[in-house]
Amino acid sequence: MSAISIPSPFNLAAYVLAAGAETPDKTALALISAKGQEVWSYCALITAVRGTATGFLQAGLVPGDRVLLRLGNTPDFPLAYLGGLAAGLVVVPTSAALTAPEVAQIIATLTPRVVVRDMAVACPEVDHCITLPELRAMRALPPADWHMGDPERLGYIIYTSGTSGTPSAVMHAHRAILARQMMFEGWYGLRREDRVMHAGAFNWTYTLGTGLMDPWTMGATALIPAPGTVPGDLPALMRAHTPSIFAAAPGVYRQMLKSETRLSIPNLRHGLSAGEKLSAPVRQAWEQATGTAIYEAFGMSECSTFISGSPAHPASGGTLGRAQPGRRVAILGPEGPLAADQAGTIAIHKTDPGLMLGYFDAPAQTAARFQGPWFLTGDEGVMDDQGQITYLGRRDDMMNAGGFRVSPLEVEAALSAAPGVQSIGVTEVEIKAGVHVIAAFYTADRPLDDAALHGYAQGKLARYKQPRFYVHLPVLPQGANGKLLRRALRARYEADPHERSDQT
Repeated sequence: MSAISIPSPFNLAAYVLAAGAETPDKTALALISAKGQEVWSYCALITAVRGTATGFLQAGLVPGDRVLLRLGNTPDFPLAYLGGLAAGLVVVPTSAALTAPEVAQIIATLTPRVVVRDMAVACPEVDHCITLPELRAMRALPPADWHMGDPERLGYIIYTSGTSGTPSAVMHAHRAILARQMMFEGWYGLRREDRVMHAGAFNWTYTLGTGLMDPWTMGATALIPAPGTVPGDLPALMRAHTPSIFAAAPGVYRQMLKSETRLSIPNLRHGLSAGEKLSAPVRQAWEQATGTAIYEAFGMSECSTFISGSPAHPASGGTLGRAQPGRRVAILGPEGPLAADQAGTIAIHKTDPGLMLGYFDAPAQTAARFQGPWFLTGDEGVMDDQGQITYLGRRDDMMNAGGFRVSPLEVEAALSAAPGVQSIGVTEVEIKAGVHVIAAFYTADRPLDDAALHGYAQGKLARYKQPRFYVHLPVLPQGANGKLLRRALRARYEADPHERSDQT
């Protein structure tokens, strides 16, 4: 069983903000830029969250109603998220990068009671919405009581690309937040006096968890760069605002190192990385430039991060690290857990408090992810006799785009009707050491205009799902059963120096 005690009744938002209530004047959030900062104290943050909860209830929503968030990279996003949870609503945070057709698919599946939207963020027209000005006005309302209830009740739904090509709605209980306690020592080394800076947007789940919820749970300070901040601006911001912990996706570290080869960042203890595999060259370059380590974590939308290195237990060379304290992780073969040094599927025990409730309205898909008491991640690995886990890759063709899992089937379906395209295959390729992008390979009577293909993709897919480049082929590789061989596409591309040089 899990080492975490699960209290009842429980509310995720109340739990996250309890420590901050003890220090109401302390800075909970600073939105930072070269021009200054926008500061939220814990008192202001809690007041805004509970006022937002009141506003949702006054709008006629009742506990259990689903609320879809279509908000930009601003503090409005976490305030609406926590406000909805405080009121007992089921909140559905989504990336602002999604296109209107992608959002329409989510709305058709989930039928949310209301959409909270910034009119500048893509969204189809809906009958019931709360606009950004209306959302902001709620903050001044009297505070709602926390909606306390069963910790197992549905709290929020997040979307991840499914292996079928259709995005999967992952349902999480209120108690999922409790599993993040195991990250505090198992990954972060998080302390109450820390200033945690996350380079991601507010509406990314990596930022929402690591950059906001976790510091607030500890009563620490969260630092978020203002919208429009580019990686090259981050070192100066870090010097000005002195974070003790910095979190980002590997690509951000890589871009920061391009701007400065020697980074003097006072007070920084270490960096955190998640979302995709951190390459050894980037890790080494960061350590040389800053004198600090990067601790990497592995996880997924269905269970957040559960394997990592930490200041107390660094990962040994080339491994992901160990299962965080309190987690039960195994390497599975067909008959169950394998002995040390045997390759199999990375799995986590179904009693983990961070594990999803299941996929929305998809019991068969949910059941398929379990083998006895174990949840199958779909990732291959091997564990040594010290518990260190080496990542060996995915069992399927899922791609990773800047920290987002993307199904090639979803991208292929969106682009299959592009004018002139006869057939298409999409995969992730390495264009240079440690740099992976999405590439599309297609057949057509003749090579098509790249700009036209890019333009078509922009209207169908979120930016992070769009192929970086397109390659015309006379035929796509297929197996004996006629199935597209995406790994052969990847191998063909990466083995051809001429093609690679055109994209690096």
